[in-house]
Amino acid sequence: MSLVLTNRIGISESYTLQVYEKTGGYQSVKKLFSMEPVQVIEEVKNSGLRGRGGAGFSAGLKWSFVPQNTGKPTYLCVNADESEPGTFKDRLLLEEDPHQLIEGLIIAACAIRCRTSYIYIRGEFDLSYRRIRDAVAEAYDKGYLGKNIFGSGHDLEVTIHRGAGAYICGEETALLESLEGKKGQPRIKPPFPAVVGLFGCPTVVNNVETLSALPFIIQHGAAAYRQFGTEKSAGTKLFSVSGHINRPGTYEKPLGYPLKDLVYNDCGGIRGGKRLKAVIPGGSSVPVLNAQDVETVKLDYESVAEHGSMLGSGGVIVISEGVNMVWALRNLARFYAHESCGQCTPCREGTGWVEKILARFLSEGGGEKDMSLLMDISNNMMGKTICVLADALAMPVLSYLKKFPEDFAEHFKGRAASPQMRVL
Repeated sequence: MSLVLTNRIGISESYTLQVYEKTGGYQSVKKLFSMEPVQVIEEVKNSGLRGRGGAGFSAGLKWSFVPQNTGKPTYLCVNADESEPGTFKDRLLLEEDPHQLIEGLIIAACAIRCRTSYIYIRGEFDLSYRRIRDAVAEAYDKGYLGKNIFGSGHDLEVTIHRGAGAYICGEETALLESLEGKKGQPRIKPPFPAVVGLFGCPTVVNNVETLSALPFIIQHGAAAYRQFGTEKSAGTKLFSVSGHINRPGTYEKPLGYPLKDLVYNDCGGIRGGKRLKAVIPGGSSVPVLNAQDVETVKLDYESVAEHGSMLGSGGVIVISEGVNMVWALRNLARFYAHESCGQCTPCREGTGWVEKILARFLSEGGGEKDMSLLMDISNNMMGKTICVLADALAMPVLSYLKKFPEDFAEHFKGRAASPQMRVL
């Protein structure tokens, strides 16, 4: 079935301009220059495309917030700092179809009247960086980027900036701080980047997957994009599946696709013939689902929310029976405690406290008072910081406590040590 984002994956040298053009690439750019910017924004609004970085906000609506005639330049920043654990779908697009991203970038830049764009790419991405670097050079040579693109009167310069591996720089305002040469720490909002962004100018920050969907929307129209997905969650989405699964990888599915079908049909079921215990549906920062949830949840924003979690980045982490969830949660806590930028006390102290309590729980045993303390700390972290990194740990903690209390009880003092405790 031909979809939106991955039609070139598997074609030899799919990352080159020659293959991209042969397979219909850059056709939407020709249509783009016959449209007014406001028409482009309306088409994207009508498509129902929502940001694929995690927030799920309407892409076209986000563009419409950019003020015009301010006398300042408008910037477009591509967020290619894919750092959410369990998420690797943007990397696939960067490595295998970078020109699709560049074409989407051109579309977004025209819509918001931007002449300067930055691609902020994760520092650890080596092949991804080389592929997008070479693709940008090819696009300049062919006249898709630069001055007066194909006589349209539109200029667009693109600069690639490599990050240094900080998780927090995936947050859009921390990304902007990093681009400005400062320490990557989130800004207080409002003002939002659409009004006061990079260098104090109006700025749009869009994710790689979001921009990569634009060529299809402009070329085929909003209605064609809406043939996929549900009324409120339109289009397709990439899901990067990892963990105890037979066929891990990145899968493009229409939104609304049953999670159970993804796990058992597309990914071949649980590794080793074991039973499913849990699934993290949207990257490590979202609440966990248990096996009962997986029976009914669908992969769209609304259905996942109804089951108490979030679609997030689409990083699906599958966990089989035999894993103690306290051990799994401690891994997450260690990551978020390390990645906290330290700017806000509830995050800086809270993530560290959670990690220490869980480590003690595993090494020395714990009790119900420890579970209550974890709950209390988490509730005092959520919504009390500049960005959502504190929530990114607090939400999993609360969901693990609620859905897997028996796993915590295994570590109560006086109980026999679990296999994970013995390892520790």
